[in-house]
Amino acid sequence: MNGKQLTKRETLMLALAVLFTLAGVGIQVIPGMKFSGQLSLATAVGCVVWLYICNWAERSTAGKRCKTVFVACLCAGLVLFGALEVFLLSYGTRDDSTLPADAVIVLGAGVNGSTPSLSLQTRLDAASAYLRRYPETPVVLSGGRGPGEDITEAQAMQTVLQARFPEKMFLLEDKATSTAENFRYSKAILSTEGIDPESVSVLIVTNDFHMARACLIAQRQGVHTLTLAAPLPYGWLTVNYYIREAFALVKTFLLDW
Repeated sequence: MNGKQLTKRETLMLALAVLFTLAGVGIQVIPGMKFSGQLSLATAVGCVVWLYICNWAERSTAGKRCKTVFVACLCAGLVLFGALEVFLLSYGTRDDSTLPADAVIVLGAGVNGSTPSLSLQTRLDAASAYLRRYPETPVVLSGGRGPGEDITEAQAMQTVLQARFPEKMFLLEDKATSTAENFRYSKAILSTEGIDPESVSVLIVTNDFHMARACLIAQRQGVHTLTLAAPLPYGWLTVNYYIREAFALVKTFLLDW
């Protein structure tokens, strides 16, 4: 490869690195888009690394081998990512909202002070629609208190749903800080109510992008699940969360047993 071609490659890679860096910094300002911003910054670093590997490959056999390994890993990663997205989408499009369940578990999401985030609000709207169809179904609201939250996610959900269904009693699980804990603690609460989640059907209410991982964790704990996936109203935000969830799903497969 001659010097002129090398200069073009360097110019292109460095330009892409700058572009992804600027995009990453700007995207993170948008609420809910922090992960996409971080991924953009990681891509900028990847452009610089790729440029270094390409230059190294022209100077040594070791560099050529490293380039081959890098490309193989990148291709394998893209294939895996595509497979994970198909898996996530297959669960995100399921809808058991017309089926009666023995209990409902609404999984918590972020709370801004004491106000439900957009993700949590869509879950509450989906749960409300189900309760209008099956008002007598026991409901566990599951979610503890996280950073920047003045109250627990369970309390925030109760405030909204109690206003919509003033006669209904909701079961609060207000200690969980992860999806695995959501189910572990919610199972205990249902058991105290005489409901065995391992022998009855439990409707899981969460966002579409989160449904696959939620069901995977629930099934590991023996919960027989039905699903009610709540979509987000904005496509760009949905794409962001589906991309992030693929990485979270890998962590669940490897670590969250």
